[in-house]
Order: sequence, then structure tokens, then C-alpha cells
Amino acid sequence: MNAIELRGLTKSYQSFQLGPLDLTLPMGTILGLVGENGAGKSTTLKSILDLIRPDAGSVTVLGQTVPDAYPSLKEEIGVVLDELAIPGFLDAREVGKLMASAYSNWDEQVYQSYLAKLDLPSNKKYKDFSRGMKMKLALAAALSHHARLLILDEATSGLDPMVRQEILDILYDFCDEEHAILLSSHIVSDLEKICDYIAFLHKGRLVLVEEKDRLLERFGLLKCSEADLAALDPSAVLAKRVHHYGVEALVERDRMPAGLTVDAVNLEELIILLAKEK
Repeated sequence: MNAIELRGLTKSYQSFQLGPLDLTLPMGTILGLVGENGAGKSTTLKSILDLIRPDAGSVTVLGQTVPDAYPSLKEEIGVVLDELAIPGFLDAREVGKLMASAYSNWDEQVYQSYLAKLDLPSNKKYKDFSRGMKMKLALAAALSHHARLLILDEATSGLDPMVRQEILDILYDFCDEEHAILLSSHIVSDLEKICDYIAFLHKGRLVLVEEKDRLLERFGLLKCSEADLAALDPSAVLAKRVHHYGVEALVERDRMPAGLTVDAVNLEELIILLAKEK
């Protein structure tokens, strides 16, 4: 079973259109949804969570059709959104009580273990938490009702590198054959560390969906002159960046002539070059 299936998903606003999107998240994997601000990442997640209704297409989550499967489906999904709706006057202990009333599968013992693991005080008011502490508390809550699917929107944005790595380690440990994660972020280096698949959204359109390792094997960075670039098959060149000393081009490795040196490309360079070309 796939954790998420989007087929022909479309949502239109006055100055923006998302889709149509076809996207699949297999169970047991982590999918990174990357794109610039305004690319449609949050709209996609809200459609999956039934926070907005698409204009067309279908959404299936854990084998159930959205929106028909809600609200019972919420028990199966752990959510961490960029904008956290936790009252500032609550402390972590009180947040746990609030969550226990919302989720029938709430596990207080698991929640307390995450508070300890993430070094979160139980009696400090949420309004006095740093952004990193707020995100860690939201993640602890999302992981404490035995969810099978985690959906996270910019969960590592604005955090220092140590906190980000701490969160990524927890997400990596969570994902096994019975669980899956959809992680939206514009911090591409975080996605490169833990994701199995990458989906790149640009201005509402899905530019690519690919297994991460295959993506990095398939493409490389060629540094050459403009004359050398002009001699290549144009269909093997996805994007280019022209400097006064030459050209950097994103190319398909196995379609390059012998004698040309193609360097490895990291995910961030790849996404930046594709976005610039688009």
C-alpha cells in the first residue's frame, strides 16, 4: 500500500494554480517536497490533510479516499506545520493532556520519553519556548499517538544545525516498512540527508519526481566553454549557468561524450540550476 497517492490534483487561486499533480509516497519511505516559497508545497499538504478542497483530482491517504476518510484518518497521521496552533499559556504537560483528549491512541509514556529525549521542560509555558523547542514539542506530540504517516511542513526551518540534525535523526528512526514521511522544506541539504525520493515543485508545477540516489547518479555538473556546450545534444543539458570564465551545465552523465569530465552535483546545486532554468 502507498502512504499517499495524488492523481491529477489541481487547486486554483486568483494568481496561482497548483498542478495537475501526480505524486506517490510508498510506505516505508521518506519523500522530500522541495520548492521555493510560493511553489505550492503548503497547498499540496493542506489538500492531503483536507484543510482545503482541491478543484479537481483525487487524494488517497493510507488506502483511504480524502475527504471521505476524515476525521477517523487523523488518528493515523502525525502533523507538524510551520504555523503551530498551540496556545501559549500551556506547558508541555498540559499539551499532552490536550492531545490525549484529541487522539484515542495517545500514548503518554511515549510522549514523556520524547520530552526527555528532546530535553523539553514539562512546566515551561509554550509562549516562552524558542522556535527550536516549539518544533521539538510539536514533533513529540505528532509521534505519540502511534501515527503511521508523518506530514511535516518546514519543520526544520529557522533552526540551528544541531537541533535540525536532532529532528532528522528522530525522523530517520521513525521510518520503517510500516511508516512513511512526507517532509516539505526549502532546506535542500536536510532533504538530501534522509529522503528516499525527491519531488521538486516550481510555480505550482511538478518539475521532477525521482529516487534521490538515482537523481544524483543520473545528473552531473559539467564545466566547459560555451563552444563545447553548443556541440552537445541539447536534450542532454537540463540547465546552465554562464560565467565570464565559462559555463556550468547540469547534464545527464551517460549521454556525455568521452573525454569530458562531469563532476558530482549535490541536491541543492541541482535544484537551484533547475529552478533558474525554469
